[in-house]
Amino acid sequence: MISVSYSVPVNPEGTDVRLGRADVWKGLEAKAHNALPYVPSMTHCEVQESGENWIQREIEFRGQRLGERVTLEPEETVRFERTSGPVLGTILNEILEEDGELRLRFSFDLELEGVEAGSTEETDYEATMKGDYEKAVEATLAAIRRWVREGQAAGA
Repeated sequence: MISVSYSVPVNPEGTDVRLGRADVWKGLEAKAHNALPYVPSMTHCEVQESGENWIQREIEFRGQRLGERVTLEPEETVRFERTSGPVLGTILNEILEEDGELRLRFSFDLELEGVEAGSTEETDYEATMKGDYEKAVEATLAAIRRWVREGQAAGA
């Protein structure tokens, strides 16, 4: 099992646009429906079904087709449960508050099909995924900040 967590302040010092919880949430909601503007390593994202606070989608991440059930806990958490593909597990995008400041945390617990735990292959995959998720956190906040700066709705 690969477990990684990465957290950044939503409004670091020197940021030109201050984001509130509602801004970040709108961005995470848009990302759940179409992650392509937020996740540089994703090349396909198609919603197959949706209901109140859930989405079933198919994605392509680093050349692998994966199914995901996305559960939205408004203004707090987006949970991605991998339902099919060679990499299964859970990914969380969470809006946190620490000492009165908002933070965005992306974390995942993933298992690679057919890969031995602790192997070089698993370690290499973990390093790649960690880099991808750090980029995704930064890209997500940058996209939300850009939309707020331009007066657009998230994902518009």
